Amino acid sequence: MKLFKSFKSVKTTIIAASLVLSSPLAIADTHFLIPGGPGGGWDTTARGIGEGLVKSGIEGNASFQNMSGGGGGRAIAYLIESGTKKGDILMVNSTPIVLRALSGRIPYSYRDLTPVASMVADYGAFVVRNDSPFKTWEDVIKSIKEDPSSIKVAGGSARGSMDHLVAAQAVKAAGIDGRRLRYIPYDAGGKAKAGLLSGEVNLLSTGLSEALEVANGGQARILAVTSGKPLPDYPEIPTLKSLGYDMEFVNWRGLFAAPNLPAEKLAQYTKKLRELQSTPEWEAVRARNGWLNLFQEKDEFIKSLEAQEAQLKVVMEELGFIRAAR
Repeated sequence: MKLFKSFKSVKTTIIAASLVLSSPLAIADTHFLIPGGPGGGWDTTARGIGEGLVKSGIEGNASFQNMSGGGGGRAIAYLIESGTKKGDILMVNSTPIVLRALSGRIPYSYRDLTPVASMVADYGAFVVRNDSPFKTWEDVIKSIKEDPSSIKVAGGSARGSMDHLVAAQAVKAAGIDGRRLRYIPYDAGGKAKAGLLSGEVNLLSTGLSEALEVANGGQARILAVTSGKPLPDYPEIPTLKSLGYDMEFVNWRGLFAAPNLPAEKLAQYTKKLRELQSTPEWEAVRARNGWLNLFQEKDEFIKSLEAQEAQLKVVMEELGFIRAAR
């Protein structure tokens, strides 16, 4: 598939010589609002962008705030209600803002915000613990075919959301009804990873950047990714395509601002993010997380969102996650 009300402080992080504060809006050039808990893809992306901006000197400092709840809806509601009164706030989001709006799980869509820019693309990945009996993706498929209930698949989002949808499409490519998948939802990627490592589930469906975190730590193995071609940074990881399964998926991640954002403020955000693309500091962040650059400014970003919305609606209807319009 083509891509396309109180604050709580989190721990302080030092980036280069600049202090990057995590307490909300604390003398930060830009405050990043993260709609999920620590350790997930949104968290990794926001902090990676902030790291690149600060280390490259484009920003003096940045702050980060995790605001879980409502499948991302709580953070979106806060951004809409706060407008620009709280200063410079950019909220990170991704494909789930489209999926959850289509499913009715949140009462908002990207149209209720100001899309600023898409930043990266992150493939889906399927992960097992190091001591798992599943050595290959084929082993997983064989077990699901024999007994779908025997495999518990974790994801950092609700049923019918992205991690579930990606896993359902992957098994469907192997001739298995995706609706039979035993999916266990967790609140954000960090908790889903913990569920895998604790043995609560057999398999984790997540983004490649989160998968690399546990794999590089020696705790887990990545069985397959959903890229169409081998990844230049990680050619040793099999793709579903290379294993003979006709399925690929890429998840964009981007930044949104409050509705009715002044044009001059949008221009400031865009200029900084555009400058970031050519810096070695950003390249280091990108390569470390296995991301693809997907920088699209507002107008192009909106076109991609509209196209993805139309495509995902069809897939969700096919898998029974939403009802087809009559």
